[in-house]
Amino acid sequence: MARVVGVGGIFLKAKDPQSLSAWYAAHLGIPTQEGGSLAFDGPDSAGITVFAHFPEGTSYFGDGPQQSMVNFRVDDMDGLLEQLGRAGVRIDPKREDHPYGRFAWIWDLEGNRVELWQPS
Repeated sequence: MARVVGVGGIFLKAKDPQSLSAWYAAHLGIPTQEGGSLAFDGPDSAGITVFAHFPEGTSYFGDGPQQSMVNFRVDDMDGLLEQLGRAGVRIDPKREDHPYGRFAWIWDLEGNRVELWQPS
């Protein structure tokens, strides 16, 4: 049977796509491709990708009308949060630790809540 094997892309509307892409490149280290898109490629991107649905009324994506949330795997949660804090990025003080990893949340340049996950 043919099947989906991972996420091929995440597409978000943005008020200023170039500035938002530059923010993700500068603060989260996502490589910029020709044309301004961001992409993970190669062995550093290996790992599980989760595709999940949440109840319509969930507050997990933050307060407000946000309809989706991106979750990024990270290699050093504490180091990344320290970098982001120094750069003035808005960081949720909430943290969660589970047997499958650690979680933290930030907001991007346009106010989208973003989940960070360091797998166990």
